[in-house]
Amino acid sequence: MNRIITSELRALVLSCSLAMLTTGMAQAVDLGDAAPSFSPPDAHSIPNNDFGKMVLKGQAIFLNTPQNASQFVGNQLNCVSCHMDAGRRENASPLWAAYVLYPAYRSKNGHVNTLAERLQGCFRYSMNGKMPPPDDQTIVALESYMYWLAQGAPTGVKLKGQGFKRLAEPAQKPDYVRGEQVYAQNCALCHGADGAGQHVGERMVFPALWGDGSYNWGAGMHSIPTAAAFIKANMPLGKGNSLTDQQAWDVAYYMNAHERPQDPRFNGSVEETQKKYHDAKSDLYGQTINGVMLGAHSTPSGGRLRAKAQ
Repeated sequence: MNRIITSELRALVLSCSLAMLTTGMAQAVDLGDAAPSFSPPDAHSIPNNDFGKMVLKGQAIFLNTPQNASQFVGNQLNCVSCHMDAGRRENASPLWAAYVLYPAYRSKNGHVNTLAERLQGCFRYSMNGKMPPPDDQTIVALESYMYWLAQGAPTGVKLKGQGFKRLAEPAQKPDYVRGEQVYAQNCALCHGADGAGQHVGERMVFPALWGDGSYNWGAGMHSIPTAAAFIKANMPLGKGNSLTDQQAWDVAYYMNAHERPQDPRFNGSVEETQKKYHDAKSDLYGQTINGVMLGAHSTPSGGRLRAKAQ
């Protein structure tokens, strides 16, 4: 059952919203520690009508993405690989918290994005595929699923558990060797010593963390701060918050210090692509790790999509 927002909080949200309007600002209200909590509807309460059928279609795409949206997916990851518990879990970029924040400006592409465009980007980068048309049934179904999960949530407000809870800078600089040790002890059992994940038949049950079966260099998870935040809150599976912050930073570094499919924005030059899209101090694209310049030997973005076209 959704929690009721106090009248004081509603007043605060309203005053923030009015302040934004009067100053011409168009951004979400961030209430920090006062951010309201939200609980999505029960998983078994999807309505038995035509809208409910579209919600179920979106849920199926979300849970088994290559099987239900194969024409747009270039790897074997599922949306739920990062947005855990069917997109319901706090601090795992829950869908209900994302839905209420769009349209929104994104520095990644330098303009206001609709929700449809944000979903298109997920297919292009995280799924290493191609963007569905904005009116394609794949996008409509995913938007419907997100809308259903967000029923009753306040719009334009950053809710508690939104996105990934960022970690403070580590006491020690993230380290490959320490990260390798954390990975061997806590991650390799599920994701494999080679980071290739594990399958049951054609379905990937534990996602690939690097290599051709994983997200490409343009995906948000290639960012070490983003990966560290996700790992700290959610990994190892079922034991979230059991790693120290330093361990989360170290294993995120190790994970992203491996080659993966090329950034779709690659212009033929690793150096120029790095300068334009990967200039953050924590970004490993274009850096030389263990004698290998990351990005210089990436397979072209598109994965199976590109293989089919040849």
